[in-house]
Amino acid sequence: MIHRGLILAGVAVVALMGSGAVDAGSRLDVPQDATPAPDTVADLLRQTPARPAPVESAPAGTPAPAAPVAVSAPPVPVVARAEEKVVPVVEPEPEVVVAEASTKTDEPLVPARRQRRPVAVIQAIDKVTAETMRFEVEVGGRPVRFNDTLIFKVRACDMSAPDELTDDAIAYVEVSLQPRGTLPGTETRQLFRGWMFASSPAVNGLQHPVFDAWVVACKA
Repeated sequence: MIHRGLILAGVAVVALMGSGAVDAGSRLDVPQDATPAPDTVADLLRQTPARPAPVESAPAGTPAPAAPVAVSAPPVPVVARAEEKVVPVVEPEPEVVVAEASTKTDEPLVPARRQRRPVAVIQAIDKVTAETMRFEVEVGGRPVRFNDTLIFKVRACDMSAPDELTDDAIAYVEVSLQPRGTLPGTETRQLFRGWMFASSPAVNGLQHPVFDAWVVACKA
């Protein structure tokens, strides 16, 4: 009987323990209610007794007057200014220009005359044979033959005037083609007639495929 009772008691204990484990496992799945967390700093402040604020006493001042006191404005200082002197401006008098009668008469300028020379110096060249020669021709005198073919006559030979910009020799020349040995009375062929300029031979010169000639100078 005793053994049976012990066995029953043991079975009961085991049954109670099993029911408790089941109950604890079921409680782990159920959420719990939130509770406020303790504030340690607030608790410390609450436990510290508050100190009384110091009482400041009002500063001692002068008592208010029994009757109102009249307040006057401070005097404004007066600054004495020095008298300004006005200096009159004197404008200069305009100068009077007296026109003087001109005693000189404007005379027309007369250009200087060119200096005429009696002899002209001419240079000629044969382009085929390369023969060149510088010779003199008398103004209005006897003609001069060059290379047995060309005949030169000079009608005038002048030097530039002193008031001209360029020193130059200018000659009026006539050039004719007349080979030596032609019969008398045969008509000559004129190649050039006009003014030649020593400073610019290409301006108005002899134009021929074989011969070339130009004036060089005018001499006395």
